[in-house]
Amino acid sequence: MKLTEKEIEIIEILEKDARIPTETLAKMVSLSVDETEAILKKLEETKVIVQYTALVDWRKVDGHEGVTAMIDVKVTPKRGVGFDEVAERIYRFPEVKSVYLMSGAYDLSVVIEGRSMSEIANFVSEKLSTLDSVISTTTHFILKKYKHDGTVFDQGDQDHRIVMAP
Repeated sequence: MKLTEKEIEIIEILEKDARIPTETLAKMVSLSVDETEAILKKLEETKVIVQYTALVDWRKVDGHEGVTAMIDVKVTPKRGVGFDEVAERIYRFPEVKSVYLMSGAYDLSVVIEGRSMSEIANFVSEKLSTLDSVISTTTHFILKKYKHDGTVFDQGDQDHRIVMAP
């Protein structure tokens, strides 16, 4: 789908802040509110804008820290459907947050969330590795998020000025 410069500009602004009021968005792109709303409706109907989400730092919520893991999965693709069929079987599990087709040593990268490392281990051993097409898995646990989707976590009150020395 070919988009206009204004449509791309709107998408880029919303990608950084999906909560921006339509009136402010319209001013930023030099359009009327009605024109901006029409573009938003078009982008939503054509699924260019798939969803508006909130980025949450769960470590700051007591009892909801959870565990996130990235799992490299090597699979045998099926004739006629390639990797799509096994990817679909994997992304249907509720624990799975993302599935990506990758280049390199592994075929799929799967991101899952659980309440504990043992919950993730059970998912891998009982659900993921038992799928017919799965040859092997390698699980990486995320220990700390520094930056996610362009947002830096825990910047705190640090002084970000550049130190100048004589």
